[in-house]
Amino acid sequence: MSSKDRILARIRRAVPEAGTGTGLGAGPEAEIPRDYLRVHGTRTPAESVDLLAANLAEYRAKVHRTDEDGLALLLASLLAARGAETVLVPPGLPPYWLSAADQTRIHDRAASTAHELDRVASVVTGCALAIAETGTVVLDGGPAQGRRRITLVPDHHVCVVRVPDQVVDSVPLALPLLDPTRPLTWISGPSATSDIELDRVEGVHGPRTLEVVLLGAQVHG
Repeated sequence: MSSKDRILARIRRAVPEAGTGTGLGAGPEAEIPRDYLRVHGTRTPAESVDLLAANLAEYRAKVHRTDEDGLALLLASLLAARGAETVLVPPGLPPYWLSAADQTRIHDRAASTAHELDRVASVVTGCALAIAETGTVVLDGGPAQGRRRITLVPDHHVCVVRVPDQVVDSVPLALPLLDPTRPLTWISGPSATSDIELDRVEGVHGPRTLEVVLLGAQVHG
């Protein structure tokens, strides 16, 4: 018996036959036990935002806080500090976000190649939500986020998270709010990897620099 035959035989034994309920695998009607903790601890919305900020920083993301009035100037200063001459703009990004920025706007086009996107200095997006316990920002390709590739190719990504509205405490609380048919990208800090000697290299399969703006996060407690 070949390796392929052995693998297929194991799959057949694991998958229940139609109408019998037999086999090692769970049938389509079987319920999956979800008796794990859905969230670790109890927090106020402000405490959840603070935890998100701490975990983002732990992953080497740069975290900023501002309100609606200060957002445009903050984004302009972040792009200027980066020395960016161009900024990639998703189709549904609120226009006032970049109203104070001097950079040339590059609009997301389906025809844009990876090489063209690689020449763009920065990209500014919104997000679908953020997870406090893991320091994760989730994108789902919404109008203010654009296609997945525009947040993976440019070397500098500025992501705006509305707080506390877009912040959830844990992954189990996040999953029911996300559409699994959308192109979900889960981001925990800038792109990085380590070789066998644990030498960290950033910017391998995504932006080398991630800056997260917590919009509306001025009050603690």
